[in-house]
Amino acid sequence: MKRKSLILPLVLICAMAHDPEMSGQTKEELSGTYARRYELIVSKLGYDGVGVETVLNQWMAVDSLNADMLTAWFNYYFTKAQSTSVVVKPQKKYLGAEPVLSLKDSTGTDIYYFQEVDYDDDLFSSGMRYLDKAISAYPFRIDLRFTKVTALMSYEKGSPDMALSYLLSLVDKDQEGYEWEYPGYEIGEDFFGQAMQEYCSAFFRLGTPSAYNAFRTLSERMLLIDPKDPVFLSNMGTYDLVVAKDSRSALKYYRKVLKIKPDDYGALRNIILLARQEKNTKLEKKYLADFIGVAPETERLAAETRLEYLSR
Repeated sequence: MKRKSLILPLVLICAMAHDPEMSGQTKEELSGTYARRYELIVSKLGYDGVGVETVLNQWMAVDSLNADMLTAWFNYYFTKAQSTSVVVKPQKKYLGAEPVLSLKDSTGTDIYYFQEVDYDDDLFSSGMRYLDKAISAYPFRIDLRFTKVTALMSYEKGSPDMALSYLLSLVDKDQEGYEWEYPGYEIGEDFFGQAMQEYCSAFFRLGTPSAYNAFRTLSERMLLIDPKDPVFLSNMGTYDLVVAKDSRSALKYYRKVLKIKPDDYGALRNIILLARQEKNTKLEKKYLADFIGVAPETERLAAETRLEYLSR
């Protein structure tokens, strides 16, 4: 069965290469034909499957600056560059991921196994060159730029220095007035800020010193644009609470958030967690009532019970 699945696409590609109907097509029609053929092969064999390179070469010959074609080349090399291995770690999470397997050693200690993706540097660089070419041809296509950030984060793993640098350059371009485009998606007023927060969250989940630094740096950069943005103020509080272990500074940030947005769930929840950590029942009691008003049902019931206990 496996041999058959590889042979059929090859026969299909050979037939495509000699399709007499293509001789009368315009450049746009040819490009669309190759795009459909590419999608067909990828749907069966993946981004780096047998025949993909042939179709991409044919597609590039008729439409060398097509964004989808250049992105397809990136996907081809990015996928080929990847190899997976299993690594053993003592912690329950590694780079934000759950273990694929956990066992106990002879002493009863838990050992965690994680799947890790490694990259061939030359193949990764080849893919990035095609992506950079697409970005150069379509500088306002922010989806292409997001693809680059995500690829860099995957490549750099727990040290996302290049990804952070590129994101900071995007913030600068946004401030210069770039009119971003995202095919098939309507870009609203809050689009860019929400996207930067998603990357902040991704940095935080990685859980490494370098990633935490990226989380803080990007949040600080966004606060230079709007010093009263509750999302990034809350990020600063979270950094101080979790990473810097500075509860006093964290509380100041969360209180700033609540002055701007009194019903902010994250700030209220984190203040309560901070209060419990500090065993400050007075502080906890003060914010529990407000938290009950915004918490989901599962947390609200526990908060009501806790407030009743503290009140007694």
